[in-house]
Order: sequence, then C-alpha cells, then structure tokens
Amino acid sequence: MTAETAKKIFPEGYLTCPVRRTLSVISGKWTLLILYELMERPRRFNALKRDLNGISQRLLTAQLKSLVEGGLVHREVHDVVPPHVEYSLTEKGHSLKPVIDALEIWGQAELDADAG
Repeated sequence: MTAETAKKIFPEGYLTCPVRRTLSVISGKWTLLILYELMERPRRFNALKRDLNGISQRLLTAQLKSLVEGGLVHREVHDVVPPHVEYSLTEKGHSLKPVIDALEIWGQAELDADAG
C-alpha cells in the first residue's frame, strides 16, 4: 500500500504514528516475503512466483505493482525477445533489511523454542 492510498483509507493523523506508517508500507500477506526474496538478488517474475509457493499470479502482479508504486521495488524491462522483466529492491527497499532481519531472527528463535 502506498502512502497516498493509506491517506485515503485511514483517518487523518493515523499515519503520524511511526509503527502505523511502517505497517501501511509493509502490510499484506506477501509483501515482506517478496521483499525478503529480493534482498538477495534481483529476480524475474516466474522465479518469485516459484519461490513464493502458494501466491497466485494475479496477486503477485498486484503486490509487485504496489511495491513499485511505493518506491520499494524497481521494475526493469530488458529489450530482448522474449521480453525479460526483472525486479530488484530500490535503496528505500534495502532500508527495510534491518526490519526483515529482526523478523527472521525472532522467527528462528520461535522455531528453535518449538523444536526444543
């Protein structure tokens, strides 16, 4: 969800809270997983779809479009036949790395606790 969309949906002042602002940017079932996959390297659409087991083509398209509009992801079309489109994180997208790393550490601790 872009900040502009959030401003239309949420009451005035809602996005002045830093946590709410962050959640408005990274909300969505697949958003963080898409960003996580793109942290390592740029990816093509089909590679993302394959690695995000369970996401529909329609939803992945919509999520990527939203992330591009929000300035977190860059979409590059290579002029070849057949067309080659690659998605990568922008500088703004990479700025979420500490957040995603913290979630990964917390999640691993939970998995370890469940296994122990």
